[in-house]
Amino acid sequence: MHFISENRLDGVIEREFTLGEIPGILWTPESDSTPRSLILIGHPGGLRAMYPRVAGRARDAVANGYVAATIELPGAGDRPRSESADQARADLRAALTAGDPVTDDIVDRLVLPLVDQAVPEWRALLDELLALPGIQGPVGYSGGVIALGLRLAAVEPRIAAALLFAGSYVPRSMFEEAARVSIPLQVLLQWDDKGNDRQMALDLFDAFGSKEKTLHANMGGHTGVPVFEGEAGNRFFARHLK
Repeated sequence: MHFISENRLDGVIEREFTLGEIPGILWTPESDSTPRSLILIGHPGGLRAMYPRVAGRARDAVANGYVAATIELPGAGDRPRSESADQARADLRAALTAGDPVTDDIVDRLVLPLVDQAVPEWRALLDELLALPGIQGPVGYSGGVIALGLRLAAVEPRIAAALLFAGSYVPRSMFEEAARVSIPLQVLLQWDDKGNDRQMALDLFDAFGSKEKTLHANMGGHTGVPVFEGEAGNRFFARHLK
């Protein structure tokens, strides 16, 4: 892990780094050196384009007593493209535009290779971050891609709670993995998200094996998450990470 830049923004230190060839960002408090729990900030890829939203969530995490970090997803941003993923993404857009069903084949081709590659990278990120001073467990995961958060919650024992954004498709084969998830979950679902399969999201929520799981469903499209859900997320992590 190699830090390449540092900015100070309203009491928050924002440091860009590379993990091998993978770009990422770490947000920590500027003056408080007390060890803090870590929240991993999930996103759908294209970290530069997503930066305003991701950084806003990360700075809010720091303001609430955590440190936050994220890395770029495989095939997104400046990382090497995947022809198969690009074709699957094009097939998904074509199906949605035409009003056709999104087949399991499209979802599998788009999501499974992404999760298989990304999860080991995020676990390697945890290895590096938890070795730094001022960062400790337990760890939280917040955001999407929901299949990535699902897999991490199922296989990574250092993650103690997850706030999952139900805004992307999940392969049917991963529903068995959902049954093995036991950590506390809070799932956000935008009821009118045209790019998401609402019934699949509800079925996935039902499939999670966690004894504590809460579904927050709000009216509106993909980017219409109410501001108060940020406060609900802070309360959720305060129960499980502090």
